[in-house]
Amino acid sequence: MSVNLQKGQKISLDKEAGGALTKVTMGLGWDAVKSKGLFGFGGKAQEIDLDASCILFDENNKAVDFVWFRQLKSKDGSVVHTGDNRTGAGDGDDEQIIVDLSKVPATVKSLVFTVNSFTGQNFSQVQNAYCRIVNNSNQAEVAKYDLSVMGAHTAQVMVKLYRHGGEWKMHAIGENGSGRTFEELMPKITPHL
Repeated sequence: MSVNLQKGQKISLDKEAGGALTKVTMGLGWDAVKSKGLFGFGGKAQEIDLDASCILFDENNKAVDFVWFRQLKSKDGSVVHTGDNRTGAGDGDDEQIIVDLSKVPATVKSLVFTVNSFTGQNFSQVQNAYCRIVNNSNQAEVAKYDLSVMGAHTAQVMVKLYRHGGEWKMHAIGENGSGRTFEELMPKITPHL
């Protein structure tokens, strides 16, 4: 059963999945806002390029690797981005980051997922935006975070997966920010490590 995450909420991924998770997918989906044409006819969808990113941190809270549209795979291969969607066209997840938790190096303490509007529109111009965590073994949605909070921000630090007591947990951060890439969000990420 899926859990709709609230800002600041922490959950055990293993407990929500009903057992140990080994592989998860973070899915990001959105739809562009349709503009209306003359007299309400002939409008077209404005292209909005949201980007999903994952930053890997060590025990000293130092970023040791990044997975995003410019680097689709972590150095160790445990985290893979399926590709950059620049329009939000289509149904379902527009971008995905697949994480093999069993292969994440022991030196990595946490994974932080972010969303940025690369084209610069703020989230008030984005419809149906969400991120979700899916258990890859049975395709069950473990948790979902609604990103459709309207506002003048262009980025969000969404969630952190982290090791605690021998299991993976998730912290819904929900920190709004500004920036076209995760690099511009680092000052917002650091306090949550």
